Amino acid sequence: MKAPSLARIALAFVAVAFVGCAERRFTEGEYDDVNEVRLLDDKFNESDITALADEMIGSMAAHPIFVDAKLPPVVQVETVRNKTTEHIDTKSITDTIRTALIKTGKVRFANKEDRATLDNEVDYQQQSGRVRRDTQKPRDGSIGTDYILSGDLISNVQEVGNRKLVFYRLTLNLTNLTTGLIEWSEEKPLRKRFKKRGVGA
Repeated sequence: MKAPSLARIALAFVAVAFVGCAERRFTEGEYDDVNEVRLLDDKFNESDITALADEMIGSMAAHPIFVDAKLPPVVQVETVRNKTTEHIDTKSITDTIRTALIKTGKVRFANKEDRATLDNEVDYQQQSGRVRRDTQKPRDGSIGTDYILSGDLISNVQEVGNRKLVFYRLTLNLTNLTTGLIEWSEEKPLRKRFKKRGVGA
């Protein structure tokens, strides 16, 4: 029998090594503490969302607009403008803020995102003939918005040598829909430090 050449042996070794690398997957995991800060890379993450949202929640909940109101004002959330260089879903920030404020009982929120769905359901109840009249919802039953919540998320990156600073600032404004005046505004800065690891570290 002819002995295999060194070239064939080398190719077989490379093929086995390649298959072994290609099949490596994360197959074992465990639940992690969501309150623990984990900075696996220099990108925007869930810990940043929490840090930014907490400041806004506390400031807004303590403002006289809500504290002194006889009825909880109605707020409509607009998209926070992402002025960073990253692809960041800013809706996750406003969702966190909205959920926490609803739990305080001091704020009500208009559901702008599902407005078309709500309108379609009211039309169905009124026109289909399949819904009892005493349970049908009127077309003019919605409560008007009192304030618009909007804002910006910006960032700045400084990198020198193996060190990197990433800075974020979230600014939110609450605008009175009747007067057009900003009656509440808050900003939260956030800065993170990173250091590149050496080769093999």
